[in-house]
Amino acid sequence: MTEPYLTIAKNTSYEQVIKKSRFICTIARIASEEDAQATIASIQAANKKANHNCYAYMLGDNDQIQRESDNGEPSGTAGVPMLESLKLAKIHDVVAVVTRYFGGIKLGAGGLIRAYSNTTTEAIHQAGLIQRVKQATLKITVSYSQHDPLLYYLKENQLEIAGEEYGVNVVTSIYVNEDELTMVKKSLTDRFNDQLQITEGPHRFNEIPYTK
Repeated sequence: MTEPYLTIAKNTSYEQVIKKSRFICTIARIASEEDAQATIASIQAANKKANHNCYAYMLGDNDQIQRESDNGEPSGTAGVPMLESLKLAKIHDVVAVVTRYFGGIKLGAGGLIRAYSNTTTEAIHQAGLIQRVKQATLKITVSYSQHDPLLYYLKENQLEIAGEEYGVNVVTSIYVNEDELTMVKKSLTDRFNDQLQITEGPHRFNEIPYTK
C-alpha cells in the first residue's frame, strides 16, 4: 500500500521566543522551485532587519527536489534540521522559512538545531494536514427507471455525485478514488445487471482533512 500524499492544509506562520531570540517559521504550499524561491524572497524582503532567513523545501510526489540553507547560521544547525522536520511530518510540496531576530544570547549548535527544528514542527502543527487523493470521474448512463436505485446505491456506498444531465436517459457523474475504480465499475455492473453504461472522464485531486 502506497503512503498517502500529505501536505499542509493552509499557509501559516508560527513564532516563538527562545532566550530572547525571535524565531518565526512561515510555511507554504508550492508547486515549483520558482514558487519556493518567490516565497523565500518575499519573506526576506519583509524581514530585512532579521539576522537570518533560513529555509528548507521539498518538491515532488517522491520529494525528488530537496533544498535547504543555513543563511549564515553555523553549518548544519538550521536548514538541515528544518528539512528533517518536513520529512518527519511526511509532507510534500512545501517550503518553510525560519526568520531569526537575534536576542543577544548565543544558543550553541545543539540549541540552534532544536530551535529551528521545533519552530518548523510547530508551524506544521498549526497549518494542519490534508491528504490529496487522485480521483477519476465516472459518467453513468441509466434509464429513468434505474435512476432512483442508482442514487440509493451511490448514497449507500458514499460515492460523491459530481453532477447530473437529463436527456433521453440520465447521466450521473461521480468521483471515484483511482485505486477503487475497478472495484466500483464491477460492483455497478453487477448490481444493475449490465443495464447501465459507464465511461471514464477527467481526473482530479480531492483534498480531505488528515488526522493520524
